Amino acid sequence: MLSGKFRIIVLDEINVALYFKLIDGKDILAFLDRKPDDVEVVLTGRYAPAFLIRRADLVTDMKEHKHYYRKGVAARLGIEK
Repeated sequence: MLSGKFRIIVLDEINVALYFKLIDGKDILAFLDRKPDDVEVVLTGRYAPAFLIRRADLVTDMKEHKHYYRKGVAARLGIEK
């Protein structure tokens, strides 16, 4: 993030990692404190903690309305697993 080589950093499923205590929230906040102004950081995953929601500029909550799993389609190699 600090190298100047990237304009966007995606921490995919980081909120789930926080929820299961695989990473400390203080480490995420320290990481965000060092973010250059020209870098966009995206944190994904369910269970976003309140401290990150307060810190964020944009929060989106996605909800499933329809999923092919309900029709019996199993997880596909390279897509869902």
